[in-house]
Amino acid sequence: LLTMKATAIATFFGVFLTCTYTAKEATKKPKKPKLYVPQIDCDVKAGKIINPEFIAKCPPGCQDVKYRVYGTDIYASFSSICNAAIHSGIIDNTGGKILVQKVAGHSAYRGSFSNGVRSLSLPRWRESFLVSEGKPRKGVTYPSTLEYSSSKSTAVKSGNDHVNVLTGDAIRKEYQTSPVPTPATQMATTTPTPTTTTTDPSTTVPQPTTTPATTRTTAAAAKTRPGLHRVRDMAFRGTSTSTSNRNIVRHNTGIQRQEPVATFQRAAGSPAHLAMETDSWKPGLSLFDTGFSSKEELNPKPLESISQGNQNCKVDLSFLMDGSWSIGKRRFQLQKRFLGNVAQALGIGSAGPLMGIIQYGDDPSTEFNLKTYANSKDLRNAIEKIQQKGGLSNVGKALSFVNKNFFLDANGNRGGAPNVVVVVVDGWPTDQVEEASRLARESGINIFFVTVEAAAQNEKQNVIEPNFVDKAVCRTNGFYSINVPSWFSLHKVVQPLVKRVCDTDRLVCSKTCLNSADIGFVIDGSSSVGTSNFRTVLQFVANISKEFEISDTDTRVGAVQYTYEQRLEFSFDKYSTKEDVLSAIKRISYWSGGTSTGAAISYASEQLFSKSKPNKRKIMILITDGRSYDDVSVPAMEAHRNGVIAYSIGVAWAAPDELEAIATDPHKEHSFFVDEFDNLYRYVNQLIQNICTEFNSQPRN
Repeated sequence: LLTMKATAIATFFGVFLTCTYTAKEATKKPKKPKLYVPQIDCDVKAGKIINPEFIAKCPPGCQDVKYRVYGTDIYASFSSICNAAIHSGIIDNTGGKILVQKVAGHSAYRGSFSNGVRSLSLPRWRESFLVSEGKPRKGVTYPSTLEYSSSKSTAVKSGNDHVNVLTGDAIRKEYQTSPVPTPATQMATTTPTPTTTTTDPSTTVPQPTTTPATTRTTAAAAKTRPGLHRVRDMAFRGTSTSTSNRNIVRHNTGIQRQEPVATFQRAAGSPAHLAMETDSWKPGLSLFDTGFSSKEELNPKPLESISQGNQNCKVDLSFLMDGSWSIGKRRFQLQKRFLGNVAQALGIGSAGPLMGIIQYGDDPSTEFNLKTYANSKDLRNAIEKIQQKGGLSNVGKALSFVNKNFFLDANGNRGGAPNVVVVVVDGWPTDQVEEASRLARESGINIFFVTVEAAAQNEKQNVIEPNFVDKAVCRTNGFYSINVPSWFSLHKVVQPLVKRVCDTDRLVCSKTCLNSADIGFVIDGSSSVGTSNFRTVLQFVANISKEFEISDTDTRVGAVQYTYEQRLEFSFDKYSTKEDVLSAIKRISYWSGGTSTGAAISYASEQLFSKSKPNKRKIMILITDGRSYDDVSVPAMEAHRNGVIAYSIGVAWAAPDELEAIATDPHKEHSFFVDEFDNLYRYVNQLIQNICTEFNSQPRN
């Protein structure tokens, strides 16, 4: 009987607990499905995505002039979405989630400089968009798949692997919760095992062997060097713990440099292959913070055509190699091997990249120029024969030397190829680099820095010019600088460096004040000017034009003549050589009539500057000799809003208040006055100088 009662009680409680659990499960709120946020690339434009409203994730590194933005607050739909988000302050260059809403087109988009991004003006566009913080709005369902209006497939991720599915004209990015194994993902996600790779010993640096991490720690702890500072041309230099046995060599001092043991140690358990997408750097991020995949490590491919070279990389390249005593003999050999590997990876040839080398120490000297060697094999052999010169690390002096002496026609400079300088420096320079770098940049030279073994925290007091890299490089967005923790890791940056040097679309310092503008002359042809003075004005226009590098891809020139009416003398796309432009200016015939300067500005905005290329600076140079019969302030303000930089030149009876209204602020730098036509020539150089000063004052981030 007792057994039966116990069984009944147990059954009762079992049924009770089951019912209670079922009731709780039934009352639980259903979990909201997780929103997968698709990632878009930096170059994706809003007009390419069909969805009217969506949340997307931008990658790092989108703050770049290559990704153009049109407008302020409201952006034209062919702007880069991510760079527009940076311009608006929603995200920074590290990327992040944003909300994008499509809106109607506008009749005018105002350019501005905000958060390190310069947006451009645009007269009108069919569609616009807004960007805001990447939080869902209530009642709105956001797609985890974006529809693209182009059939071009691009890699898009949302934290999971994906598959691209083409549906009609649109691309659907279908995301899977289970990743599809591919060779690339396997390499990045699988814990690798130590392997032995056989490579050509002439093209690679011997790989370090693996030993327990305690070995390096012990070596670092064993080194005690109190009172020693990392000062060049003195007895010793301190280093990071990864090269703890390193001392300096000085000629004729009797101090011997100690080299690390042959088996350079790696921490136990560290991966043999680390994956990294080299284009997705963050400002200030070292290439070694994340590492490289095995494909990024040096494995030069044989040239298909040694005589022609890599035609996808047409650059004129100068390497400044560090020949100072601080580097030591062994590391100087590693530097030479690195330069030889770069030459091999570039694919030197007459139709591709050309490379020369300058060694610097106390003073720079050219080892060989651009035209000395026309193939990688001969260039590598020549590099092997370079002897170390010694001395200090006077990088500033070397940059001045390059700017004045290297990129000359006599040395093989081709003109149509971007000029690139790559500075390899051990630690830090021993002189100032800022001024020399600025002059080189203003000459159109793209400066890259490869710094090896940067100053440790306790050594920074010995650096002559803090932040010398940012003061020197072409742009401070991280693209132009690579920091290498050790000379024994230098071989890992060959392919990333070559990739950047060959990306000619991003070599923005090739654009100078003389080769990157659309210049529109607005010429007063009223009766008060007269035939003789009109010819003087045309000579003034010609003298300005001939100072610029004119072609269909460089600076372009157009001209408008006005009286009561306006006449387009020639448009920006009419002539593509300097000779043709100067001839066209000479052929302009004097019109004679009244003076409607305001109408002329509006006409130039519509007929010239509305057809200007997006990557050109729009510069209007207006010459007049009298007060206008109509208002000039409103047309001038409209031109300014559309991104036109206006210079006004008044002669004789020109009204100073109108000249100031026409000119861009500050008007003192954009407005000039002469008492007679014969004195116009005095302002040619001043005008060119002001145009270049304004161009070179643009932010470099």
